[in-house]
Order: sequence, then structure tokens, then C-alpha cells
Amino acid sequence: MKNLPEEITAFFAGDRFSNAVGCRIDEVGDDYAVCSLPLQDSLYNAQHSVMGGAIFTLADFSFAVCAHVEKAPAVTVSASVIFIHPPKGERIIATARMIHSGRTTCAATVALTDSTGETVATVSISGMYIN
Repeated sequence: MKNLPEEITAFFAGDRFSNAVGCRIDEVGDDYAVCSLPLQDSLYNAQHSVMGGAIFTLADFSFAVCAHVEKAPAVTVSASVIFIHPPKGERIIATARMIHSGRTTCAATVALTDSTGETVATVSISGMYIN
């Protein structure tokens, strides 16, 4: 984990659901955030695959971090997910990149890969700043 701004870590310490699932902030910068989720038994469904909701939770969390770094806290308004490959390895890595940051709205793309380098999913998310 790179040196993260204290304000970011303090703000997202209050994100109870993402923290309970295991989402971590790994890196932030201008217009991007990298977050990860260790693959643990509680994330697997009855088909022995990681639940799509867990993958989306990581994408949504990384978008929130990215929006907060860019401007202000945001809430997701809409999202489109394409699940490509079941994750393998030790974790899923989500890289959110802001593609639009307006006065009240924002949009980002999130690329999710696993620790073996395989693409897991891509997500397009739009949101609204709440401050």
C-alpha cells in the first residue's frame, strides 16, 4: 500500500460494508484509485465461484474512493457490469479511472483483474457528488 492521504483513510474507515467484506484502498492519485479484495471463503457462492455482488462491491468502492480523491464524496447513480472471467489467485484488484468530473456528476471506468493478471470484469459507473 502506498502512502495514502489521511483524510481518505479516515473517511473510508466509516464504510462498514466494504470494510466487512474486506475491500482495501491500495493507491490513490489524480483521477484514479486502486483498491483490492482478498479472495476468502465467504465470497464464494454455491457454484464455487466468487459472487458477482462481491466483485461489484469492489468496483463500486473503488469508484467511491476515486470520486472522493477527485472532488467530493459521490453516490452511484447507475452502473453497467460485464463479468468476463472468474477470479483466481489471492485477490481481485480494481482500478477506477475518472472519465468525467463535472459540477454535480461524475463517471468512471473500473477495470478488475485478479492477482494472476486475468481480466475479471469491467464496470462503467456514473455518480452524483453529494457535497
